[in-house]
Amino acid sequence: MTHQLTTSDKRWVTLGIGISAFMIAAELYIVGAMIPILVEDFHTTFATAQWIILIYTLVLTVLVLTVARLGDMFDKKLLFLSGLVLFTISSLFCGLAPNIAFLITFRGLQGLGAVLVWALRNAIIAEIFPQQERGRALGRVTGLASLGLALGPGLGGLLIGFGGWRLVFWVNLPIGIIASIIVAKYLPSCVGSGLRKSFDVIGFLLMSLTLSCFVLGITRLQDNGFGDLKEIILIALAAIGLVCFLLLESRLEEPILDLKMLRSPSFSFYLLLFGMIYIIAGIIQLALPLFLELVLHYSPQKVGLLLTVLPLASVVIAPITGSVCDHFGERIVSLFGLLLIAIGCLTGSNLNLETTTMGFCIRGILIEVGLISSIIPITNIVMEAVEHKKLGITSGLLALSRTLGIVIGTCLFSILFSRVTVYNTQLLTGNNVTSESHQLLDIATAPVGALIKGIDTTFVTMTLITFASIMLAVFLWWQSANTSKANIEVLIVTSKN
Repeated sequence: MTHQLTTSDKRWVTLGIGISAFMIAAELYIVGAMIPILVEDFHTTFATAQWIILIYTLVLTVLVLTVARLGDMFDKKLLFLSGLVLFTISSLFCGLAPNIAFLITFRGLQGLGAVLVWALRNAIIAEIFPQQERGRALGRVTGLASLGLALGPGLGGLLIGFGGWRLVFWVNLPIGIIASIIVAKYLPSCVGSGLRKSFDVIGFLLMSLTLSCFVLGITRLQDNGFGDLKEIILIALAAIGLVCFLLLESRLEEPILDLKMLRSPSFSFYLLLFGMIYIIAGIIQLALPLFLELVLHYSPQKVGLLLTVLPLASVVIAPITGSVCDHFGERIVSLFGLLLIAIGCLTGSNLNLETTTMGFCIRGILIEVGLISSIIPITNIVMEAVEHKKLGITSGLLALSRTLGIVIGTCLFSILFSRVTVYNTQLLTGNNVTSESHQLLDIATAPVGALIKGIDTTFVTMTLITFASIMLAVFLWWQSANTSKANIEVLIVTSKN
């Protein structure tokens, strides 16, 4: 079912959802630059201050499927708008925080508002727009969300430099108010299925525990590796919780997650492919600024400018990608995007002191354009593969794959880059870096040669992930072609009989 909206209304709806997506995505990285300032202002520890990042990511990950399920039961517009309002109000109180505990609390509420937007945006687009216009709309919204992810770190630094860390939160107020007004006025009610039978409370609690253990465990791995028993216990608990959750959901009539959806190999593999792409996105958001700052020693202003220019390519190409998908099909466009990522990562594996600004930008633009050119069509494929009453949970599965991909990518980069840099520092200096001194090593003072090895190894890893993604995409394309051929043959036989 799609709604009869005028062309003007559709543009306003796309703008409102796009602005919301930009704001929510930017919050994942925008607060990173304020951590050292908070440590000083609130006289707290670095580990405590990091919770303003962790609590937001945790809430965004843990509640995404629950919100998606609620979206299939209740009005998506009401949930989406409630999330926008809660996010905006929480941003106000985050900026007014008198201490770190107050800030962490309202940062968690900010995450609660964010997950209502994060989980339902694709479902609303799929419900509002007809199939022939859906790719273009998804392209514009995804482009703005990708812009938010990419601009977050640089934007946070600029806002702190201009008006202090509180401005990082208060800048959301006018954006949130404008987005809320647009959504309230132009977005029609989106009551997908009207299913209001029951809510799986036990499944919700079990899934929350499972995802919390996983996110906490993999986040702690960045600092401690596998040397601490706590990380192993957390990940083991997450694995046990996942098994229990799947067993529970398979026995319920009204589960949070309908496991029948995952029995389709192509549906599950496309979710996996989506997550693999966001692993690359999570890595690249950290790798590019580190190379510019630590290897090329660019000024903060120049780094901020370059990191602003690169994602603009995504914004330009996103609506074009959506239109191309509508005309030529999603699979060929997604494969083309993956090839661009592979070229960008492969050429990025030889970054060094001789790399020019132009050479850096070409590699970065290839990766950014490749990411957006693969994310949009895969999103469209997944959303079109399910019946209307399951749009909410499908959008939630995409959001969960997106968030887990970013979390895993961030962790993978931190572990890989630090280990390779430490190892090469030992080779270049001749000093034995013990596990204790490893945690105390200041990356900023490491030899440039060791830093380059760390960056290049990261790009090699991204190349391998991309090649694996290409193989998976080719397999899914081949599987789809064979399925279509078999269906045609069945129709021919049926018509003859």
